[in-house]
Amino acid sequence: MKTPCSASCTRVSPDESPTPPPRQSVKSLLHPRRVIRRKELRVLVPLSDTTIYEMEQRGEFPKRFYLTPRCAAWDLGEVQDWIELRRRSSAMRATKPVPHPDVGLRKNRPVRR
Repeated sequence: MKTPCSASCTRVSPDESPTPPPRQSVKSLLHPRRVIRRKELRVLVPLSDTTIYEMEQRGEFPKRFYLTPRCAAWDLGEVQDWIELRRRSSAMRATKPVPHPDVGLRKNRPVRR
């Protein structure tokens, strides 16, 4: 005796094949235009609030937008793209590290050699 199919079961005739669901890109499945607040941004980007603000003003960091007058947020995709860009530029030595200051030239507490 056959049991009836549940409501979610669809019958397909032998000559028809079921149509697969439409495919989405992996990136859209992982981060569908997600926004992050300051607390999560600090976890992703270990820079101070002042440094992030100054970089935003110079156009070197993704701009924040406001969900409410007091609730700033960033687009997670833009922040991750910025991190990846910094990683690639660092690997290609495009971002040069700042040279260490010559402490022997200091007027206060110079280092004697």
